[in-house]
Amino acid sequence: MSDPRTNDRIRVPEVRLVGPSGEQVGVVKIEVAIRLAQEADLDLVEVAPNSKPPVAKIMDYGKFKYEAAQKAKEARRNQANTILKEVRFRLKIDKHDYETKRKRAEGFLKAGDKVKAMILFRGREQSRPEQGVRLLQRFAEDVAEFGQVESNPTIDGRNMVMIISPLKNKSEAKAEANAQRAASKARAQGRDTDEVAAADDSAQSDESSPAQATNEEK
Repeated sequence: MSDPRTNDRIRVPEVRLVGPSGEQVGVVKIEVAIRLAQEADLDLVEVAPNSKPPVAKIMDYGKFKYEAAQKAKEARRNQANTILKEVRFRLKIDKHDYETKRKRAEGFLKAGDKVKAMILFRGREQSRPEQGVRLLQRFAEDVAEFGQVESNPTIDGRNMVMIISPLKNKSEAKAEANAQRAASKARAQGRDTDEVAAADDSAQSDESSPAQATNEEK
């Protein structure tokens, strides 16, 4: 990717100018935009060349390039250090085996590795993919303190796969876990509310029946 055009290299009649603090200045002639950048002892950088007119921002271009390079370097390092660890399930899994795999996945996530949770279907189990989805969603909720779902459950041949990536820090992990628990609680409460409403409707229907019968007798 080539560097953006800056200052006198921006050869267009006018630009939509963004100030150094992100404020929208509006559409101005290129000469005015360059002068404003020079007066601020900064650079004019074309950030959206394909817009009509192009968008240019007043900024410290040297600082911008340095920060961009640092972010790219950090991204490459994180990508190189992240390993995809696999945890396999059967659709019918006992509690002990499940807990063992959960703890193993938490260890991988704590170490900064991604987890590939895979369900291996046998025979007719392939006709019940919804059970696999429920198992993987439960697994994601159980490890939410340490990781978040990167890709939702998908069918891969005879298997079902879900990718969980590690959270960046403990505060984010706790917030994600709380959100998962709140979502689960809300779903449970929603089911309870629907059941109560259905019971109330049934009760009201039963109460109204004798009244209707009395009116008919009159």
